[in-house]
Amino acid sequence: MGKRGTHLTRLTAVSAVLLVVGAPVAVWGLMGQQNAQGLPASELDYAFQPPGISDGTAAALGGVALVLAVAGAALLVLASLRGAFDHRWWGVLAPLTAAGVLAGVGWRVLTAGVIGANIGAGLALLVGAPFVGGLLLWALARALWLAWERVGRRDSASAV
Repeated sequence: MGKRGTHLTRLTAVSAVLLVVGAPVAVWGLMGQQNAQGLPASELDYAFQPPGISDGTAAALGGVALVLAVAGAALLVLASLRGAFDHRWWGVLAPLTAAGVLAGVGWRVLTAGVIGANIGAGLALLVGAPFVGGLLLWALARALWLAWERVGRRDSASAV
């Protein structure tokens, strides 16, 4: 593989990381804290204590993460259209991104301040967590399959 091919591979890898890591941070930051209205935070009950980050800082992090995730996605789409990125890897990136988005939303639900029991937290754990786990397993299986196919093609090409 030439220097240009190595550069494109690194660029697509960085773009994929920007998309997969940026999406959940963007959702988490832009969604904001989901506390019940009308009571001070000291009187609310929490399933999990939220991090000590102000809403403004979280929104700024979310905005930066959104820009980075969109840039990563755009670079991957361009690379796919040019043939520099194997479109089959979207079958890995899409479930990873969806799992991250669900995790970002779930974290906001889990850390929401409520009056009494946080029913949303229970639902997030009972329904959301297995769904996220399934998406992660799907992405892992697809990635292993694509890597195995690549090794098989390379071995058959070298045998010729």
